[in-house]
Amino acid sequence: MLEGDLVRLRALEPEDAEKIHGWIHDPEVGRWMTNSHPRSLAQIRKRAEERPVNSYELVVLGIEADGKLIGIIDLRDAEPEIGNAELDVYIGDADYRNGGGYGTEALRLMCRYGFNSMRLHMITLWVVAENERARHVYRKVGFSEDGRHREAFVAADGERHDMILMSMLKGELKS
Repeated sequence: MLEGDLVRLRALEPEDAEKIHGWIHDPEVGRWMTNSHPRSLAQIRKRAEERPVNSYELVVLGIEADGKLIGIIDLRDAEPEIGNAELDVYIGDADYRNGGGYGTEALRLMCRYGFNSMRLHMITLWVVAENERARHVYRKVGFSEDGRHREAFVAADGERHDMILMSMLKGELKS
């Protein structure tokens, strides 16, 4: 468990499935996420029950604030040989997407964990170019924009958007 002033990062539990199900069907949450086919609550529950144990290759944590789950953050595809991993994050609870610093603190906690505990050298992420709110938060914690993948994201309405590759090296995390 990783604790900050606003949030705590903890392992996901099977009973988190109902909240996650609601979030993935929320158009605001799904707007900038890779689209998938609709999933039932039973499918989400089954996935939660069969979730593999967190490991070096994949660490998935729930973001908790005020005693309730508000989002998910992960480091995935970690490669110990080169010390790189890719980060994904979203705040699913609409009450906590208000600029209150919850996502920022979760990012700092997870990146600190990646650099210190996992001994990563670089953390990367992809973000839709039009998602300026997320890009601002990523820059604020120390990520730099490295490149653009043109028209690589397809929104739910079928419109294509550019993706921005961002990265942070060990030592670049901003407090």
